[in-house]
Amino acid sequence: MVNNISKYWWALAAVMLICFNACQKDFPKNVESDDEVVLQSIKIVNAGENGNTVVEGVIDENKKTVSFPRLDTLTDFSNIKFEAVMSGGATLDQASYSFDFGAGEASKTNAVKVVNHARFREYLVTLRLDIPVFGADFGKPVIYDYTNNELGNPVYPSFVSLNTRGTGFDGQHVLIVTRAAGGSHLLKVSDLKQNKIEPIPLNLTGVSGGTYTVNVGAQVNGHSYIANLSGGQASPFKIYHWTDPAAAPDVIANLNIATIPGAGVRHGDNMSVNLDENGNGFMYFGDNAVSKILRLKVTNYTSISDPTVLTNASGSSYVMSFNRVGKTADYIYTGYDAPIRVASESAGITYALSNTAVPIRGSDARVISFNGERYLIMTTAARSGSDAVVLYVYDITRGSSTVEALTLFNERADKSPVYQYALLGPANSSPGTQTGWFITKGEDGKDEKLTLYTASADAGFVLIDFPKKQQTD
Repeated sequence: MVNNISKYWWALAAVMLICFNACQKDFPKNVESDDEVVLQSIKIVNAGENGNTVVEGVIDENKKTVSFPRLDTLTDFSNIKFEAVMSGGATLDQASYSFDFGAGEASKTNAVKVVNHARFREYLVTLRLDIPVFGADFGKPVIYDYTNNELGNPVYPSFVSLNTRGTGFDGQHVLIVTRAAGGSHLLKVSDLKQNKIEPIPLNLTGVSGGTYTVNVGAQVNGHSYIANLSGGQASPFKIYHWTDPAAAPDVIANLNIATIPGAGVRHGDNMSVNLDENGNGFMYFGDNAVSKILRLKVTNYTSISDPTVLTNASGSSYVMSFNRVGKTADYIYTGYDAPIRVASESAGITYALSNTAVPIRGSDARVISFNGERYLIMTTAARSGSDAVVLYVYDITRGSSTVEALTLFNERADKSPVYQYALLGPANSSPGTQTGWFITKGEDGKDEKLTLYTASADAGFVLIDFPKKQQTD
């Protein structure tokens, strides 16, 4: 038996040796050749709308890739012609190449062969479209913070004990409407961006009357407005106006609300001013009972006329807002217990977001356009201990109108903001909350920088600059 096993192993070893020798004979050997296949330089010779633009490529020999600067979208990508310098005797495998861009694609990669007789080498060539970019770059904020957020400066001193419930912003100045020491004043944006606090006091000569002599305000194209807080209907409701902070204000409205049928009581908890570049438009004031809106016509910044009473919608809250969208007939109408709504100048609602589309506490909501994109901005008001004070920005670019844009946004599964910033509360009983925006133009008249502003009672205020988006290469 031992003999048989021994014979078996000797036979198996012989078979394995024969197999090994056979494999050795079949294994291909390296064949030396002078037919090199190295791509030394390459360019496209028919780029551009007219097919006469030459574009040089960049070769990475280690990765065997070729990249080009972004190409005009009017290039004939079905017939890309290359001119290349290669190893002696080598050629490209085709006279021209087709780069078929699919819908929404901004780049396309094809393999291009360098051939020299029996040898070849492949390079992956990537072409990219020169597609313009739009909107603001929310990844590059420059923040000038005067809120409770510990990342910035200390909270602005007048934002304590609910002394400051109204503010305004027009890109050049911040208006602080306050009952704190020092009184209402302006702050230059250029100073704030250097962390300098140099208040410009408003002359308050003749400012008197009401439950509070000052409560809310607005800053529009260099014009400062402050309204008092009226009490009962007979308590005067006054609106003051300045263009020179050192001069006594003009009293542009001194209203006995009792003489305006159905106007409600106590005005001045909120103020929405919508004026064009000539100072024409409307001011809106919701009454404290959240039942009526008082609309005042404004002409040439200072002439107040045609008081009109509109019905207030449920949930608007006594710090409601009513902000026009650009030069359209649409207004964004909301409060801290209501969804974002689109309305006419007479408060007729044409569309409303669902209650859960964005935080329901969103206040002073606005729709703005910048560098070809459209955004919804708002800041949440803190009414309870679980509420935060946060500036939110949502991209609502898609859609041909305000209503269509918000409808499409409402239908999206992902409604995440493109930017948010916390002011860190606190919750309070009178969460007067404001937003604002300003666009800096370049020498060519195009949008260059978007500045957002927001403030909330006892939370402070913040300015945030965003540059326009730009291609990174």
